[in-house]
Amino acid sequence: MKQMSPRTRRLATTTVASLVLGLLPATVMADEVSVAVAANFAGPLAKIAEGFSAASGHTLKVSVGSTGKFYSQIVAGAPFEVLVAADDETPKRLVAEGHAVAGSNFSYAIGQLVLWSAQPGYVDDQGAVLASGKFSKLAMANPKLAPYGQAALEVLQAKGLGATLGPKLVTAESIAQAYQFIATGNAELGFVALSQVVVPGKPPTGSYWRVPATLHGEIRQDAVLLKPGEKKPAAAALLAYLKSAPARAVIQAYGYGL
Repeated sequence: MKQMSPRTRRLATTTVASLVLGLLPATVMADEVSVAVAANFAGPLAKIAEGFSAASGHTLKVSVGSTGKFYSQIVAGAPFEVLVAADDETPKRLVAEGHAVAGSNFSYAIGQLVLWSAQPGYVDDQGAVLASGKFSKLAMANPKLAPYGQAALEVLQAKGLGATLGPKLVTAESIAQAYQFIATGNAELGFVALSQVVVPGKPPTGSYWRVPATLHGEIRQDAVLLKPGEKKPAAAALLAYLKSAPARAVIQAYGYGL
């Protein structure tokens, strides 16, 4: 039998490979999504990202901060593709101003505010410690930047403690920083999100009071597709996954309402 030359063999191999590849179904390339997430939802999003990556192959590049600060960065041209906000007004505003895709915003969670101390037994289950004034520092996120900070301010006003506790307030840039102030003892107590205190699979630390929703405006949290992600399938896929049963289970496990 006549042997093929090396050149003929290479051509035959290339032809066969091309035919086989041509018969394979087209696959969607895995991509990375740039996400700006409100600090209160950083923990849940990390867990959701695991399921999203397993289901789609896509990964997330996450930036954590205050919703107000993200708004300023997005308006200034920051290349975020998805915003997972701590309110519903910021996504609506970004849509109205042309920085986000119309019709893409939706509520993914209802937030729960808590008064928390890293010290066990320090905060009672009625929040009476607030009126006692037996503390030197009370931490909260900046009301101008963080919806949870605005909610905390509304609680103080509703209880008639705004003026009394004003000198004791320690204002953080974000709710994550407010948590750090309390965790490190720089403030004896403060307002944070339930999701920062009650983490699935871990025992809660310190003591806390779940603030009744009647004391502040509803913390309705929305996500939105930003203009840089408008033509990116992976960004749209993430928003769709946020509405899925696995993602909603995680959201509820962290103490959010749906």
